[in-house]
This record gives sequence, structure tokens and C-alpha cells, in this order.
Amino acid sequence: MREAPWMLVTAHQGDVAKAEVGVLAAGVVRRAPEELAGRTMLEVLADWDALAPRLRGLDPEQLAPLEGAVLLAPLRYPPKVLCAGANYYAHLAEMGVPRPAGAVEPYFFFKPPTTSVVGPGDAIVLPSRPGRKIDWEIELAAVIGRRCADVPVERALDVVAGWTVVNDVSARDLLDRADPVAPPFGFDWVGAKAGDTFCPLGPGIVPAWMIEDPQRVALRLSVNGVVKQDSSTADMVTPIAELIAGASRAITLEPGDVIATGTPSGVGFPRGDFLAPGDEVVAEIDGIGALRNPVTDTVEREERP
Repeated sequence: MREAPWMLVTAHQGDVAKAEVGVLAAGVVRRAPEELAGRTMLEVLADWDALAPRLRGLDPEQLAPLEGAVLLAPLRYPPKVLCAGANYYAHLAEMGVPRPAGAVEPYFFFKPPTTSVVGPGDAIVLPSRPGRKIDWEIELAAVIGRRCADVPVERALDVVAGWTVVNDVSARDLLDRADPVAPPFGFDWVGAKAGDTFCPLGPGIVPAWMIEDPQRVALRLSVNGVVKQDSSTADMVTPIAELIAGASRAITLEPGDVIATGTPSGVGFPRGDFLAPGDEVVAEIDGIGALRNPVTDTVEREERP
């Protein structure tokens, strides 16, 4: 799939504490232009309306390479990560859910940004419990660049600073609770979706103007080179603009918030196909690029107070 001409990334040269915003183009990480120097990605996004016009003419070849750069998640860390559930027709079908007859009000859940978000090359760490069923879900994600609430659908895409790739890693074995105190509590969305490392994000943020029509974008996810998901955002139940408008009705959106827009068909659950140690997951979106993550078993966790 096509990579973006360039994207904003967060990288370091051996010291994570000195991570900085950079520009990734043609596989080379370069120093950010002067306007972004010394700012974090969140600070860049907080000033997006002023910075975006100056970035439109950016020529990455004019920027010095960042030697030995190591990519991190582009946002460390998003204020909020909202994920839209059940938002592709073919995915609903593979999960045994009837096709909606009309418009659907978006359904969202949260992933904790400080513990679930990891970056390109970081491991998806499998929990140690027996019977685990850890699944993949590629998603196009909108990165918000303007504080807003109650955004009309026709202006919803105006608040998007850029686009990135999210893998909504999911523990299928934990979603259904065997002992709910009442029927409304029969699904454990925190247990199923909020695990540590369960939100790979990146490799960078592609400015919104580089994606001509986010509702006509190809997505593909492979595990160990075997394609599992291969679809387009055209199959969405609720279009992206309506998702963003719906999210802004529920909560105030802030610069740096990430809205993952749902996953297409091809997840492992219907076939009993799940992640295992040693796997490599590659999530690709046309016009953005590839997010690669190895899969490992749990190592002994550090003691926490």
C-alpha cells in the first residue's frame, strides 16, 4: 500500500526522555522544521490551526536526518482514545450480527492511553492466563486538532488534524461475563479491550489534507505475512464524519484525542484464530503506511505500590 509523502512522528536517538517530534519520509526520520522544534506532539496539535498552513508546503528533503532515530508512538500519550464498535457491515456479518436497517448511533468505548498505547516495533504482550484469545483489529484513526463539542456532521472533518493506524487488540475470552450482577453488566469492555499494550498506534500522523477521501481508504492487516483483513472504509456502517460528530456530542474533544473508527471483517474470533508469541502483526492503511508489532508472552511485571 502507498505510504504518505511524509508524516509527523515522535522519535529519540537513544534516550526516550529526549524524544522529539520529527518527520518520516521515504523511510528516513528527519528533524522537525523550525516551527515545531522543542514541542511535543500534543503541543503541535494544540496549535494545529496555526501550524497546518505552514506545513502544507513542507519539503522533507530540506530537513536534516535524525541519525539512529527510534520511533515511538507518535502521541505519548493521547488525552483520550475512543474506539467505535461494530462499524463495518462485513464485520457484523462475520460476528453473526444482523445488518442494521438504517442509520446507527455510534457506540464508543475507551482504551487507557497511558498503558494501552504502544508504538511501531513495540511488542503486543499477551496475558499469561490460560485460555486467552487475543485478537487483532486494524482501524483508521482520526487525530483531533481542535477543542470542540457538539460539532455538526458537515463540519466534523474540519476538526481532524491527521490520520494514523490503530490496532484495537482485543481479548475475546473476557468480553462475556459468566457472572454478571445484572444483564446490563454482561459485557466486560475494560477486560476485553483495555489491556496493557492493546493499542498499537502509528507509525506517525499523516496530515488530514493528504487523505483526499477518508471514506474510500483501503486497510489490510497480516499476521506472519498471511493477510487476515483486507477491506475499505467504504464498508462502514456509520461514516467517519458522523462518528466524530457523535463523539463530540457525548464528550468534549481535545487536541490529541484519537478516535478509532472501527474494524473490517477478517478478525480471528469467528475462526478461532488468535495471536501467539513470535507472531508479527502488520497493519497497513493506504496513504498512511504500515504499523508493525511483534507479539510476545508476558514477562514478569515490575512491582507496583
